[in-house]
Amino acid sequence: MSAENFIKALGIRFIEVSKTRVLAEMDAGPEHSNGNGAVHGGIYMAFADTLGARGAIMNLPDNCRTSTLESKTNFLRGASIGKLTGDCTPVHVGRTTQVWRTVITDANGKKCAEVTQTQIVVQTKPDDPVTQRMQALRDGKIPH
Repeated sequence: MSAENFIKALGIRFIEVSKTRVLAEMDAGPEHSNGNGAVHGGIYMAFADTLGARGAIMNLPDNCRTSTLESKTNFLRGASIGKLTGDCTPVHVGRTTQVWRTVITDANGKKCAEVTQTQIVVQTKPDDPVTQRMQALRDGKIPH
């Protein structure tokens, strides 16, 4: 499954995407639950990872790609099935690494998780297909 298909499978809707903020929503359904009516913690993690990676992509220099190097999730409360919002902002945007923090809230605006992730920035050849796709996202040639 491609990254785009996984994003679609989660149902992530990007509201705002820039170099300084990624804001998105998703509707967590029964398929995203832990079997007890609460959103599975892995959904928080996947949602946040997607937003942090998208923010890193927006800051990539030419001929570079990114990948998650490290991720830490603080689970603050369980969320019932329903809308989740992720608000992701940069902590550090450097030449070889970026650090992004995502706050995930439930439909009532209550904070459910805070995720901090480190993205590595790797220089590649201009004809690398992953680099080309990331740069097309960055440059607005592929919709978010």
